[in-house]
Amino acid sequence: MTTEPPNARTIDPAELSRLVAEVTGPVLQPGDERYAEEVATWNLAVAQNPAVVVGATGPADVQAAVRFAGLCDLPVAVVATGHGALVPSDGAVLINLRRMDGVSIDTQAGTATVGAAADMQSLIDAAAEHGLAPIAGSSPNVGVVGFTLGGGLSPVLGRAYGYAADHVRCAQIVTPDGVVRHLDAGTEADLFWAVRGGKGNFGVVTSLTIDLMPVTRLYGGGLFYDGEHVGAVLDAYRRLAAGATEQLSISFAFLRLPPLPFVPEPLRGRFTVHVRVAYLGSAAEGGRLIADLRASAPRLIDSVAEMPYTAIAAIHADPVDPVAAYETSSMLRDFPQSAADMLIAAAGPDVGSPAMIVEIRQLGGALGREPEEPNAVGNRDARFQLFAGAAGAPGLGETFRGALDDLNLALAPWSTGGKQINFLSAYDTTPAAVEKAYEPATYERLVRIKTAYDPQNLFRINHTIRPRR
Repeated sequence: MTTEPPNARTIDPAELSRLVAEVTGPVLQPGDERYAEEVATWNLAVAQNPAVVVGATGPADVQAAVRFAGLCDLPVAVVATGHGALVPSDGAVLINLRRMDGVSIDTQAGTATVGAAADMQSLIDAAAEHGLAPIAGSSPNVGVVGFTLGGGLSPVLGRAYGYAADHVRCAQIVTPDGVVRHLDAGTEADLFWAVRGGKGNFGVVTSLTIDLMPVTRLYGGGLFYDGEHVGAVLDAYRRLAAGATEQLSISFAFLRLPPLPFVPEPLRGRFTVHVRVAYLGSAAEGGRLIADLRASAPRLIDSVAEMPYTAIAAIHADPVDPVAAYETSSMLRDFPQSAADMLIAAAGPDVGSPAMIVEIRQLGGALGREPEEPNAVGNRDARFQLFAGAAGAPGLGETFRGALDDLNLALAPWSTGGKQINFLSAYDTTPAAVEKAYEPATYERLVRIKTAYDPQNLFRINHTIRPRR
């Protein structure tokens, strides 16, 4: 569901030949061998059928592809790991960045420089060798750059350190005019502000240099309960969240997992409640903090223990294999008892919801504060976030939409009205939906910068911020 119709312009063979000659990586069209492999993404919900796909090997290839798109008056789509490929690229020039996955650690500066498609687990492992850690999300194979440009909400380090976008030192970007630009606080400051939170609206970010944190371990894992205990578990969760320090991050999810071999046996084919714990203090203090939660009901699985930071993917256990995912989210100003009761009524064990996961994630702490170097990340006033997702075959977006919308409606009394840009889905592609990810003044500034750098909206195969016409 694009916000603008695809451009069906016929590509001049001579122009295409020049592109092939300029690019080191593959340049493919529909029907070519390896085209399907090159356009494949992690999220299978939306098929990608670009007019041309360029497998970029470095910034020069990206430049050539962007200039070709401008010359042919074609929009540009960008894919790295493919988690955020939520808008069809029909008729576009798709730039596949997966070959640009380098990771370099500067121990003296405490930073990492990552390529456009470096995945999070690769960065975590590389940083850990030096006693450092990046601000990471729940998924191990999401791209570092896409995660960070969309804010970068971490369920482990976020409450203690803020958004990943708050810790970007500099960026290299190919803008819509095909120029490679270096961005930092003192160089093209407006664009540097915009890309940190404005996602992919301003060009192709080919590398980022980001701060690393002095974290090597934590007390974390998951507590799983049978659905019949949902009320008692949520009561304990709310008590813990109310007094949580910034060193503690907790979320919970209602799970409806299929009866398949990859699902742990106690969770197969049943409704369960999964409480996720990440505490940066000692194991002894962490055990004391969650004692009430542990005692709230019998546990099907209890994996909360001392763990290395390299193992944080086990806390949420997000799927790593490609899947057709359909998602929705909203930001909440609070999560009182009445909201918990409404969530149970809308998505609890007695409801036949198609949602495989319904999550409430605690925010606040450093996530609620402006960073020293301001950026475009919005809606920092929210204290919780609702996220819900269903999985199935490709093309089932409208099948799941009503049920997922109902969950947002159920918690609408506590909604701030905002969203987080990384959690916008294929349902959120209209200008009005994208605008909800920002405060009005922030969005207005983003529009001005978009108009300055991309007046033709070349980068619109995304959650686009439209330039002024």
